[in-house]
Amino acid sequence: MEKARLLCFGLGYTARALVRRLSAGWEVAGTTHGGNGDGLRFDRDHRLSAAEFTGVTHVLVSIPPDERGDPALDSHGGDIVGLRGLRWLGYLSTTGVYGTRDGGWVDEASELRPTGPRGARRVAAETGWLALWRAHGVPVHIFRLAGIYGPGHSAFDALRVGAAKRIDAGGQVFSRIHVDDIASVLLASMAEPRPGAIYNVCDDEPAAQEEVVAHAARLLGVEPPPLLPLAAADLTPMARSFYADNKCVANVLIKKELGIALAYPDYRAGLAAILAAGG
Repeated sequence: MEKARLLCFGLGYTARALVRRLSAGWEVAGTTHGGNGDGLRFDRDHRLSAAEFTGVTHVLVSIPPDERGDPALDSHGGDIVGLRGLRWLGYLSTTGVYGTRDGGWVDEASELRPTGPRGARRVAAETGWLALWRAHGVPVHIFRLAGIYGPGHSAFDALRVGAAKRIDAGGQVFSRIHVDDIASVLLASMAEPRPGAIYNVCDDEPAAQEEVVAHAARLLGVEPPPLLPLAAADLTPMARSFYADNKCVANVLIKKELGIALAYPDYRAGLAAILAAGG
């Protein structure tokens, strides 16, 4: 393989899962908000130097937009346009851009109808990145991620510290995706780029939050938390916002176009694997 260098805007949970799967020969650099010793410092007040873009062939953007827009795009869109050797750029968005469908299905062609300001900011960020593809040929790919879980980020963790809640949200369901399956999708796209592509990244079985927590409790052999009505759950505003949308997300395109066979096609498979690995 030709020399490849990945620059990650946001070296967080998902980006690190991808980096662990890269083959030998890759060079990787990533940003953290505070530049805490294992990443480059980047935020709106601390831009990257021009040297950090030297030789970059792939870019992953996982930083969420803020009230002013997308920090990576606003600060370094011009630098990215100038990367003559860039083969792939992936922007990690969210299925929240679809808003709610009262339990109905959405796919990549569905109208974007975000229900809150965070979803609206994601739509604006997607539009901005795709504009670089249309205007300058930047090889942009959009990945709309469902709720991410995996080792260290699952219902087990909350159950073990007594912080888990089972919420009765009136039949609300949402989709999930194991972090390792996200990495598989990104790797497949990097191997076969299709600039301008948009992919839903989720498993096969949308489910209610309370079902997932109850199943995790059974696997641990503990009593599940009591079922609470949403109004009595004492959630933070951000946590409550996740219950505003009720939809099922289709994942046909990642299978048909990228050849993805999900390692964890539902939450039961994902949770079992996490527990078996000691997570």
